[in-house]
Amino acid sequence: MTIKQLSIFIENKGGTLIQVLELLGKNNIQILASTIADTKDYGIYRVICDDPTRAYLLLKEEGVNIQLTDVNAVYVENVSGEAARVMKLFSDSDIHIAYMYSFLLKGRGVLIFRTSDPSKTNEIITINKLQSVFEDDLKQ
Repeated sequence: MTIKQLSIFIENKGGTLIQVLELLGKNNIQILASTIADTKDYGIYRVICDDPTRAYLLLKEEGVNIQLTDVNAVYVENVSGEAARVMKLFSDSDIHIAYMYSFLLKGRGVLIFRTSDPSKTNEIITINKLQSVFEDDLKQ
């Protein structure tokens, strides 16, 4: 019930993000969602794309500090308050959300999140009949 997320460590200096974006673009890898969390010296650029394994290998070959991370992804109704309703299911089960971001995929809302307890997270997804997003769903 997880998909692969690219976690790219980028120095906080001019041009480093552009290099990553250009490499992905030149290789026809479509970024579907992304977010950057930064510190003084570097940022973590988290990316959901249509071909994470190929993107990982391309960036790794170029010397980019990158990891493939398993994250949960579920569809949500594209209405106000739906993200809160879904995240509350995990909170009520004492599951800590490390981070979350969202995007639209083919007109449907998608929540991407990482939790403190992947096994229990999958259980909550199943019990509450949440619809998981799979790697094939991300193909363009």
